[in-house]
Amino acid sequence: MGSDWSSPEEREPLLPQQPPPQPQYHQHVQPRRGPVAAAAAPSRLSPLSRGLPPAALPVPGRVYGRRWLVLLLFSLLGFVQGLVWNTWGPIQNSARQAFSFSSLDIALLVFWGPIGFVPCFAFMWLMDKKGLRVTVLLTSSLMVLGAGLRCVPVSNQQTRKWLIHGGQLLNGLAGPTVTSAAPFLSTTWFSPDERATATAIASLIGYLGGACAFLVGPLVVPGPNGTSTLFPVPGSSPEHIKDRIEAVLYAEFGIVALIFSAALAYFPSRPPFPPSVAAASQRLSYRRSFCRLLSNSRFLMIALAYSIPLGVFAGWSGILDWILTPVHVNQVDAGWIGFWSIVGGCVVGIALARFADFIRGMLKLILLLLLSGATLSSIWFTLTCITTAIHLPLTTATLYASCILLGVFLNSSVPIFFELFVETVYPVPEGITCGVVTFLSNMFMGVLLFFLTFYHEEFSWFNWCLPGSCLLSLLLILCFRESYDRLYLDVVVSI
Repeated sequence: MGSDWSSPEEREPLLPQQPPPQPQYHQHVQPRRGPVAAAAAPSRLSPLSRGLPPAALPVPGRVYGRRWLVLLLFSLLGFVQGLVWNTWGPIQNSARQAFSFSSLDIALLVFWGPIGFVPCFAFMWLMDKKGLRVTVLLTSSLMVLGAGLRCVPVSNQQTRKWLIHGGQLLNGLAGPTVTSAAPFLSTTWFSPDERATATAIASLIGYLGGACAFLVGPLVVPGPNGTSTLFPVPGSSPEHIKDRIEAVLYAEFGIVALIFSAALAYFPSRPPFPPSVAAASQRLSYRRSFCRLLSNSRFLMIALAYSIPLGVFAGWSGILDWILTPVHVNQVDAGWIGFWSIVGGCVVGIALARFADFIRGMLKLILLLLLSGATLSSIWFTLTCITTAIHLPLTTATLYASCILLGVFLNSSVPIFFELFVETVYPVPEGITCGVVTFLSNMFMGVLLFFLTFYHEEFSWFNWCLPGSCLLSLLLILCFRESYDRLYLDVVVSI
């Protein structure tokens, strides 16, 4: 949201006319630091206690019912992007037989997602200068082109392989928008008491798409042994498996094309009238925003608190089947563990975000509770896997419980982190702020996967990265001094 988001005429109704200057109202009001609980807002921020006349209180902005349609379209876009990105992981054995994929091909098909974040700064600039509609249409068009390339029916196997890789890369380029634009959308369209909920829905549905790939692929595509849990399969020949995989690719292409058509028909950049004072206010320019972020030690602290554990967890969950192999957990069970951890994280994250909307100013406390749970769960899992030193019970139930709880705690923290980022560095545009932290998270995941190529014979070091990163994040949040400048602007307009 750059400086040209709204005109003075649009901002004027939200900033009520001030009465003639009077001596008793010339008190300068500093932005509030620390929690601003909704229950305490009437007493703490009343006109008399703050030295503000009743006319200085903000007039609520206008919200439109169409905001839920905009949120639905954006969430579906993130869902399909996650679904397409995770197409090949759950069916890698079938893809090896049908398309002659090597281990390097399977790894690259997953790795194109983090690589797609390399040009994320260009998408931040586009979002800041051109708005949400142009950015979403460009993102969805890349997804349509990528999904279409995977469906091109060429007979040459090597050409088909490169087309599939190209399609995955184009889909990966959509990642910066679908993962970082959620706070931008929620501020632009939703009132202050709905922002955290909208951020949670828009940011977590993409994770749900990746989780659903664990179901769609194995249910439709038979394994090399001729088994399928959805339809009876007459045989397991490479040609039959290839036909089933192509059916999945065509279905995903159709869904992406449908969402692109819907966004092209209706996806406005912003409502006719802003929903809050913060939405209508001017923001820093693109260059000044980066200067503000890099010079803000509090932002750098919380950015590391987000990027390190989420990046480590993303890399860890991507090779979960390899990690669990030494403890005799097969690929199907590993897939179900990943699925339920993501689904649980989405449900808990949306519920916590809704709770945060009711009790505003408590984001740090929520993060402390989530990161404490993630630290304990990761320690439980790591100690369980070290059967030679510590004799904790190693059962299917304990592995399921520790892994799923870890995923629930970390995944549900994503929207809470996003809201705290925006509050900390306001008036930096939301798209730039969250784009930087998602880039850092993917950078940590890429570094971890790079080291994995050299130390892939033994995974105990990888397991210890989990509790170490969670504990470091917990300490950083504990030392972090929270502030709610955007919320303050929506509650009180200083004169």
